[in-house]
Amino acid sequence: MPRATVIGLGKSGVAAARLLKREGWEVELSDCNTSETLLQQQQELAAEQITVKLGQSLELNGANLPQLIVVSPGVPWDIPVLVEARQLGIETIGEMELAWRNLRSLPWVGITGTNGKTTTTALIAAIFQAAKLNAPACGNIGYAACEVALSWRRRGAGGREQGAGGAGGAFDNSSLLTPNSSLLTPHSSLDWVIAEISSYQVESSSTLAPRIGVWTTFTPDHLSRHQTLENYYNIKAKLLRQSELQVFNGDDAYLSKLGLSAWPDAYWTSMRGKDFLISEKGFYIEDGWVVEKLSATSAPEPIVKVSTLRMVGEHNQQNLLMAVATARLAGINRDAITLAIREFPGVAHRLEHICTWEGIDFINDSKATNYDAAEVGLASVKSPAILIAGGEAKAGNDTAWLAKIHSQAAAVLLIGSAAPAFAKRLQEVGYYYYHIVETMERAVPKAAELAKEYEAPVVLLSPACASFDQYPNFEVRGDRFRQLCLDWAKAEKLQYNSILSSPLP
Repeated sequence: MPRATVIGLGKSGVAAARLLKREGWEVELSDCNTSETLLQQQQELAAEQITVKLGQSLELNGANLPQLIVVSPGVPWDIPVLVEARQLGIETIGEMELAWRNLRSLPWVGITGTNGKTTTTALIAAIFQAAKLNAPACGNIGYAACEVALSWRRRGAGGREQGAGGAGGAFDNSSLLTPNSSLLTPHSSLDWVIAEISSYQVESSSTLAPRIGVWTTFTPDHLSRHQTLENYYNIKAKLLRQSELQVFNGDDAYLSKLGLSAWPDAYWTSMRGKDFLISEKGFYIEDGWVVEKLSATSAPEPIVKVSTLRMVGEHNQQNLLMAVATARLAGINRDAITLAIREFPGVAHRLEHICTWEGIDFINDSKATNYDAAEVGLASVKSPAILIAGGEAKAGNDTAWLAKIHSQAAAVLLIGSAAPAFAKRLQEVGYYYYHIVETMERAVPKAAELAKEYEAPVVLLSPACASFDQYPNFEVRGDRFRQLCLDWAKAEKLQYNSILSSPLP
């Protein structure tokens, strides 16, 4: 029996281990961390005959080396043990590549980019599902890609079904969306795979080749891992080069500068109109409509009104254009597109409206983990805003973000390890309306107090930072913010009602 090692006991690693086990591999899963939760998972997987080693890193010594190593997305591609493995001739791939090898007979949409991936991915999945296609969102959003592979029943020789039932019938990605959202019931068979693919996942996928590749934006990010902007670009570009059809955000400064010279066959988008379309084919906004032009000689065709989309911000118009372009290239009709867009409420943690208290909107933009995304978040809400920012700082250019704070933030509350450095940067640009509050628990009530004081219509969590100094990921950070806001609003309402019901002195 061939041996495989999976590194990383997260959702992706567990799904990869189970998929390999189903395919007949002897599987060992390793994670350098240990906790009660991991120990529980270790016991569960042991019952499935999957060995889990906790609190230790993989070591390649002895004669019994694995034939295959599968890496979870969060594991750096160039750590010494993986470099050694490749030198020893051990095939080393990412979890996304493993899923692709099991699902490559199906058409994929692969969405990558620095910002905008999650909203674009969720919107594409919603449109495909409105067209009655079973098209789960996976990868860096929703399901791990190997979970989709596990749950798909393939027809083998003689028509016999192969594969574990897993999730069983239709996929439901409604958890990706804000509360009270819904998606239409898709078919029982798997039709498309809609994958949000990070640079980490592209880097470790050698043969992944989507039917449609989408590139949302490109700005400096993850440079502590990828070292140079050129390297980061080339990793992203690999996915698009291996895609049969390509959709690009033509309003992105970096991508549009490369234009046709680098991507001559791509479908470009522009929210600024036909005159700004980079090529003679693409999708653009004109007179309030998303318009398609599929070739140099084809007539422009209106597809859907921009106002159908409920999400705010110009960046969401860009996301809309790329989602519509993808759907049309996949052959989806206008009615399904309009229906999905009308019902689409947005994505959790990306400008997610939490509640309104005393006329103040509380908005969760926890997914804004870099300066560019946080600048977009601040530009998308009413001003002046009370901004909550901070966390684990990333490398990048903060100039435009600081300028946006100057023009649109009534006050800034700083949390996490970046707070002192952010305070210093705000001082350097002449902005002094900030408070270091350190934690989210202190930030929310202080933000509400300042919003009343400054008559600010919005309290916005848009951190411009990773979350790892205080939270496992940006989702947990956003969930905590949501809960604190709801608890605060409820407590204030109870206090108000109590005052009203008290007898007069």
